[in-house]
Parts: sequence; structure tokens; C-alpha cells
Amino acid sequence: MANLVLILSSLAILLAVQGIEGVQYSATNNAATTAGGARFVRDIGVQYTLQAMDASTSFIWRTFQQNSDADRKNVQKVSLFIDDMGGVAYTSNDQIHVSARYIQGYSGNVKYEFTGVLYHEMTHVWQWNGNGKAPGGLIEGIADFVRLKAGYAPSHWVKPGQGDRWDQGYDVTARFLDYCNGLRNGFVAELNKKMRGGYSNNYFVELLGKTVDQLWKDYKAKHATAN
Repeated sequence: MANLVLILSSLAILLAVQGIEGVQYSATNNAATTAGGARFVRDIGVQYTLQAMDASTSFIWRTFQQNSDADRKNVQKVSLFIDDMGGVAYTSNDQIHVSARYIQGYSGNVKYEFTGVLYHEMTHVWQWNGNGKAPGGLIEGIADFVRLKAGYAPSHWVKPGQGDRWDQGYDVTARFLDYCNGLRNGFVAELNKKMRGGYSNNYFVELLGKTVDQLWKDYKAKHATAN
């Protein structure tokens, strides 16, 4: 049965690797014999994953206002693997690894959750990171900002105004970036563009006229009742 699953999964990959602008996608279930790998096949599937990878790339490009090849990273292929590992997911060298154990243990709508995780990880493929100089919390916050704007924010995320630092990362920073984006539509896209060659906190001043610390104070004050 496991061999049949692997054969069918491979067939699905061959049917749908070509995405928009010539980017290729592949999805491989390395954990097909585990409970989480079986749930992936049953509730998500390779075909859906490939479609979501393509759709998320298109959404990320629009969010970042990357309308031409010159605006984007030169990525020819993105590969996703369902692995028997801990954690949730990580991305390295245009390869996304998602935990089969996480898929198995998730108690809610696993397809919705998987899609949100996918949008987050695909953002890491396409975003600029200031040549490694940008705060890690900002990088993760931008990825969750994309997930938020795509409509896949889970209910357990912090509410707007919560958190201790602007660069705390993930949902905290995503909510803050959403506030900043409300001050200047397209802010996150412009910030990401600036981060192509390096990073400075002064980018916030250049784009919004205030320091990031002042913006954080303003954000906290606006949502004071949320804390």
C-alpha cells in the first residue's frame, strides 16, 4: 500500500511541476508510511500542494509588488518535502520541509493550517533578507504578514497590539507590519525591496517618517485595550 501511495504521489508531481513564469514545483512525501504522511495523502495531497505552491508564489509576488523578473529572486525550482521530523516546517535553499508529525497531531482543519504554513515558507523562498543583516524576527514577521494577508492566520495568533517588541517575530511582528502597511499602502513591499541589498532600521524612517521604536509605541497605544 505504501509503495502504491509513493507511485501515485510521483505521478502527481510529473503532472504538475510547471507553474507561473516557468517556475517548477515538486512535492515529495518522504513519510508516506507514517501516520502523518498518510494523513497528508488523505486530507491534503500532492496535487493540492503543487497548486498551492503556484498560487502562493503569485500572491507573494503581488504582495511584494514584484511585477517583473528583475524584481524577484532568480529561483527556477521550489521543492517541498513531507518529512518524519519534529517542529512544524523550515525552508533552506529553496526547499521546504514540513513535519509529518505536526500534520498528524494537528486537531483542526489540517488543510487550512498546511496552506497557511505553506504561504509562510514560500515567502522565505521569495523575500529579501538584507543579505543576512535583517533581524530574524522581521524576516519571520514578513512571512506571517503574507500569511495574514492571504487569509490563513490561525485563531491562536496574538491580537493586534499584543507583544513585547516590534521584532519579536511571527504573529507579533506580522500584526505590527499590518499596522505600518495601513499607514502607507505598500509599505511591506517597499521595505522588502529595500532589503534586497542590506538592512537598516532607518528604512522605517525613510518610508513612514518615524523611527521603528516610535511606530511601535504608536501601535501599542492604538491597541492599548487589547493588552
